Amino acid sequence: MSGPLLQVALDLTELKRAVEIGKEAVAGGADWIEAGTPLIKSEGMDAVRRLKAEFPGKDIVADMKVADTGGIEVEMAAKAGATIVCVLAEADDSVIEESVRAARLYGIKIMADLINTKDPVKRAKELEILGVDIINAHVGIDQQMTGKSPVDLIKEIAGEVSLPVGAAGGLNAETAAESVIAGADILLVGSSITKSADVKKATEMVRKAIDDPRLPAKKSKSHNDEIREILMQVSAPNVTDAMFRKGAMSGLLSLCGDVKMVGKAVTVETVAGDWAKPVEAIDIAGEGDVIVINNGRATHVAPWGELATHSAKNKGVAGIVVDGSVRDVDDIKKIGIPVFSTAVSPNAGEPKGFGEIGTEIICCGQTVRNGDWLIGDESGVVVIPNERAYEISRRALEVKKHEIRVREEIKQGKTLSIVMELKRWEKK
Repeated sequence: MSGPLLQVALDLTELKRAVEIGKEAVAGGADWIEAGTPLIKSEGMDAVRRLKAEFPGKDIVADMKVADTGGIEVEMAAKAGATIVCVLAEADDSVIEESVRAARLYGIKIMADLINTKDPVKRAKELEILGVDIINAHVGIDQQMTGKSPVDLIKEIAGEVSLPVGAAGGLNAETAAESVIAGADILLVGSSITKSADVKKATEMVRKAIDDPRLPAKKSKSHNDEIREILMQVSAPNVTDAMFRKGAMSGLLSLCGDVKMVGKAVTVETVAGDWAKPVEAIDIAGEGDVIVINNGRATHVAPWGELATHSAKNKGVAGIVVDGSVRDVDDIKKIGIPVFSTAVSPNAGEPKGFGEIGTEIICCGQTVRNGDWLIGDESGVVVIPNERAYEISRRALEVKKHEIRVREEIKQGKTLSIVMELKRWEKK
């Protein structure tokens, strides 16, 4: 195997779109084209046949993730035109052996996928003895969302087997280059190429990175900084999509129009415009925090106004959310930090000091705990549980990537229903 190979994974559900994206990827320098598992589940062996017809000079990888009936499934893929078939490394040895026998009969190769393998180094050595041709150090999508990386897996396996080793799992140009340095021979890249607006250019970037890999100079980031950085790249709708339509606050409007708010919650429980605790929360809040106030949904009196907003800006607060009324809206708009509320009223309450700071509250229909993350824009505000913030932010980024690609296809003259093949996928 000469030089690192670039395998582009077409993990789509629509064959026509997969072929179009595959053409752009090949133009950008892809070596192998993969019929991803979602594509095979959606289109069956027709996906492999079509890719073989479209790319006769390329190796076609059928990501079957074979777990049983190895001989039958490998035979199907081979006859459809696959030159490499993926089996699950955790499958029983008898399945692996039968897959290898079928591969030898039809003159193709077997790639063993280490996804979720408890002892990847031990299993990789066993697989080599069983006769597989390629080891795939794969970190699955759900694992990627929690921060796991194939680069670490490659470091464990490289040098332990004499087989070519592939790296898969959320790779982009930077992490693909890191994988080559760590010992990867094959780079399996999916969404960073297939979900980009310009697939050819994205493929060229990965191609360049793996052909001349260099370790990037990395700045140390805290966990919270990384979450904030990712959330600043996505929208509130992206986040609620990533949470299966959960987390959206109801009834809120952005008083300052087109804004972006990301931060951790400082929660405030108050009643009927009592503005003592909301204002005291400013002193407790740190830079980049969001003050979240439950005013008991009272709309006739406001616990927040211009002077509080000025104070919050001086403290570096990222935004304010009020389940209830806000006043001095004209002045708040000039201050320049995001304020969201369910109503507006000129009436101010009294600073009686009732309520609490830092307690769990119900705000605009959502439970908010001190330290939970919030993201807000003109579409509204979404609450993200703190313990899932890293995972959800990364899932939201994948949602955004998907939308970028769909938007590009719409710009090319298609309608949304045609791109998504809606009639085909309507619930029966």
